[in-house]
Amino acid sequence: MATLKELHDLSGRVAIITGGSGHLGRAMASALIELECTVLLVDRNQERLNECAIQLRMAPSNCFAVDLEQDSERTRLASAIASRFKHIDILINNAAFVGDSGLSGWAATFLGQSVETWRRALEVNLTAPFHLIQLLHPLLVQSGNASIINIGSIYGMLGPDWSLYEGTPMANPAAYAASKGGLIQLTRWLSTSLAPAIRVNSISPGGIGRAQPDAFVEKYVARTPLKRMGREEDFLGIVAYLASDASAWVTGQNFAIDGGWSAW
Repeated sequence: MATLKELHDLSGRVAIITGGSGHLGRAMASALIELECTVLLVDRNQERLNECAIQLRMAPSNCFAVDLEQDSERTRLASAIASRFKHIDILINNAAFVGDSGLSGWAATFLGQSVETWRRALEVNLTAPFHLIQLLHPLLVQSGNASIINIGSIYGMLGPDWSLYEGTPMANPAAYAASKGGLIQLTRWLSTSLAPAIRVNSISPGGIGRAQPDAFVEKYVARTPLKRMGREEDFLGIVAYLASDASAWVTGQNFAIDGGWSAW
């Protein structure tokens, strides 16, 4: 019987993390690197990727500046990876279109949300993972123990509590929720369609503390059983588990890492 250390060993394996220069992307990369995995980071901003390479002591050549909203860019990424690697063992679809309060048709009431931003959100949050999995499938099947991890959200599972947002510029757009809900269901669909060669699971984070307005944080924490916002380190264990052979008999599952938010 393998030991826990052996089950979590990722030496010789290659992982791709989209949205890799963000807070959660960096944390997940750090976890996999600690387990001896070769990590490839994908994000739009080359400067932030360069910072990640220094921080994580990665080869700069393992960072790819790509706009995942564009079909051609996704195809270019897959070709670049296939030219260097014979297999991919872990794919983490973490990149997300999250918008901001200045984006037209995003941080607005339902009637003010635009079809254009809806389409952009679905393109990045749902279509891009679907397309990347198709493009990288030949490399994933060469792994022998491939794992896809899709990053969903509690708002792909649950409706929003609008009282949390009162008095703040924050929003909860329909497109974000719909795209994350679609990604969770795509996870289930892929888990039976790509088995047994590839396992597919999703992680649905709750609210992570990112200097949100005090009014929001106070109400969010009060509604959370563990009485705090999430931290990046809260996701290291689940990523290590799903990426490794420790979860060799786990597929088609959605793990809510949310401090108990979804238990109510």
